[in-house]
Amino acid sequence: MTARDSRLKNHSSSSSTPRGSHGLSQTGQGQERGRFIAALDQSGGSTPKDLKLYGIEAEAYPNQEVMLDLVHEMRTRIITSPSFDGARILGAILFEDTMNRYIEGTPTGDYLWDVKGIVPFLKIDKGLAEESHGAQVMKPIPDLNNLLKSAISKGMFGTKMRSLIKEPGEGLHAVVAQQFAIAQQILQFGLVPIVEPEVDIHSPRKAETEKQLKAALQSELDHLGEDQSVILKLTLPEVENLYHELVEHPRVLRVLALSGGYSRAEATARLARHQGVIASFSRALTEGLTVTQSDDDFDVALGEAAETITDASRT
Repeated sequence: MTARDSRLKNHSSSSSTPRGSHGLSQTGQGQERGRFIAALDQSGGSTPKDLKLYGIEAEAYPNQEVMLDLVHEMRTRIITSPSFDGARILGAILFEDTMNRYIEGTPTGDYLWDVKGIVPFLKIDKGLAEESHGAQVMKPIPDLNNLLKSAISKGMFGTKMRSLIKEPGEGLHAVVAQQFAIAQQILQFGLVPIVEPEVDIHSPRKAETEKQLKAALQSELDHLGEDQSVILKLTLPEVENLYHELVEHPRVLRVLALSGGYSRAEATARLARHQGVIASFSRALTEGLTVTQSDDDFDVALGEAAETITDASRT
């Protein structure tokens, strides 16, 4: 068993190494079943929309610096809420700015692990390239090696990177090839990559796209070394239990479901139909949270959301 596998199957933590798995391996689910990964990594063009949903209009931030301060205040409120805890939340995906900041005087990654028992991940992609052949690969990630070194120094356990697929074909294969090429680079640093080739929920050929994506992922997984493992983050598919073979694949630690624009009700209803898949929701988690709520009301709303998502992730 490699050091990485050991961390995945046991509680362990060190200030100089990535965090312990806290139940990340599929074989170690048991009492961990139902715990999900919170996606708190919205960035770039999506930030104003997230702040607006939270109740903060664009007029409140005259520049990007103020906007990022407000986003961090929102994320700090979520993370420090009593309902945001390791009993229901397995991991949290962070934007780079959040990773580099502090919560209650403690680096965000350390706070998540040491105070909450939640495994931190870092979003590393820099957005999507222009659409080609029905898909969008990731833009180049400049200075990736230094970013990965920074992630390790800040206590990150792994990374996440997102591409977008709208139809089957050549573009889909380009997305998967790029995802796994960069995943190999991430694995060399001892980090666990979350591979996220999102399928657009509005695709008129969604089911066909998902079938082709499954085959492409299986092919890439079969070529990973015995000491290499990844996490998959996928759109909830049209066919029930479509990704069961991926859940059971020996190179897959977890299969996560993204909400992809579905409401919480729709996302959790779909998730409950897929055995072994757990949630990694963003807006479906924070839906209904507002800046004007009292701390008690905010915590109750977040707790209800977390419980609903946990229930759907127990299948």
